[in-house]
Amino acid sequence: QVQLVESGGGLVQAGGSLRLSCVASGTITKINAMGWYRQAPGRQRESVAVISSGGLGNYVDSVKGRFTLSRDNAKNAVYLQMDSLKAEDTAVYYCYAQVVRPGVLGDLNVVVWGQGTLVTVSS
Repeated sequence: QVQLVESGGGLVQAGGSLRLSCVASGTITKINAMGWYRQAPGRQRESVAVISSGGLGNYVDSVKGRFTLSRDNAKNAVYLQMDSLKAEDTAVYYCYAQVVRPGVLGDLNVVVWGQGTLVTVSS
């Protein structure tokens, strides 16, 4: 039972900063990728930033230069530093992880989601 625990969401003025944290817990053999998705009102969920086990990060164009994703493998954690926030960044942010865990018949590859944390950016 792998779980993702998120923290750091809240209300901030445009131009401000927030730092989101996500920690994975449970029996995990390997984390292949970890990052963040978001879903704004009336829009589909989109990938914001995802980092692989090799340290390569992928960002959606709208946040490049403003958001920075980092990963602490020892803590099974990922962090999203969000600077120069804009009103259009307002959304529920979901932690995402692609992990390998032991199963009854062998290792299983699964995707795990956090429950979501709300980020609201006021004009």
